[in-house]
Amino acid sequence: MSFFKKLRESVSKTTETVTHKFMSGLSKTSSSLVGAMDAVFTRNKIDEELYEELEDILIGADVGVDTTMEIVDRLRQEVKERRIKDPAELKPLMSEILVELLQGDDGETVVNVQEGALTIFLFVGVNGVGKTTTIGKLAHHYKQQGKKVLLAAGDTFRAGAIEQLEVWGERVGVDVIRHQAGSDPAAVMYDAVQAAKARGCDILLCDTAGRLQNKVNLMEELKKVHRVIGREVPDAPHESLLVLDATTGQNAMQQAKMFNDATNLTGIVLTKMDGTAKGGIALAIRRELEVPVKWIGLGEKMDDLQPFDAEQFVHALFGKDIEAEVAEG
Repeated sequence: MSFFKKLRESVSKTTETVTHKFMSGLSKTSSSLVGAMDAVFTRNKIDEELYEELEDILIGADVGVDTTMEIVDRLRQEVKERRIKDPAELKPLMSEILVELLQGDDGETVVNVQEGALTIFLFVGVNGVGKTTTIGKLAHHYKQQGKKVLLAAGDTFRAGAIEQLEVWGERVGVDVIRHQAGSDPAAVMYDAVQAAKARGCDILLCDTAGRLQNKVNLMEELKKVHRVIGREVPDAPHESLLVLDATTGQNAMQQAKMFNDATNLTGIVLTKMDGTAKGGIALAIRRELEVPVKWIGLGEKMDDLQPFDAEQFVHALFGKDIEAEVAEG
């Protein structure tokens, strides 16, 4: 077998695996959201009642009122411009609109990894959303790519958080920079950055506290951490990622707004997407905050945290196999 044939088969197998993960992980949202839409798309005609039903379905899937209005308005406009009469033609059109909305003006979502230099990721979010687990899975992801990874236990408010990160460090096979519980998180970050530089690390993944009992203190603490990292490595952190539990729906949107004000988020990690039928929150966050979703949790396995892909996401919702479409095209 030629090298190029092996390469094509390898790429094809990887694409199939990722497509399957998206379709499997988003099955609850797909059956709820698109299942309800299918009933609308089989109506006899496109009328005001059809648009109102679509609005109810989207809002019910946590897409949010403003984002829902924009989607339906764009659908109306496209129907008018393309002179569409058959409701069955709305399904691929809706798919097209959702992909464009998720991609935003930037197009493809890219994670900002510095080639040949230290890349620092700062993770924020409330307790219980899967922040530490996300960090562990990303450590595994980058180690699999041959990168040297280091973890920083910046959630010094909870001793359990430090221990949990150390468990992940042992599991993945990467070191953790830690201080004692109650220490200054900024001091942990300073030591972690120095250690990452000294050891020639490629990736530094930084955990932070997620307590909300005193929002003012937490946000000031995050700003300080941000300043310390930026002082030691210009333009860092290269990614400030907010981890959100997709099952909390619109509550996740409120958290996103709060953290975005404090840390200038570069992206969102949506965890537990496989556990919700209301995955429309991804659309609401992308449009209302103008912050891209960069990673998505589609299950509990180590490799179930996947880079977010708008086309994979939407095609998984609508039950389409991207490879089949590409082959046909």
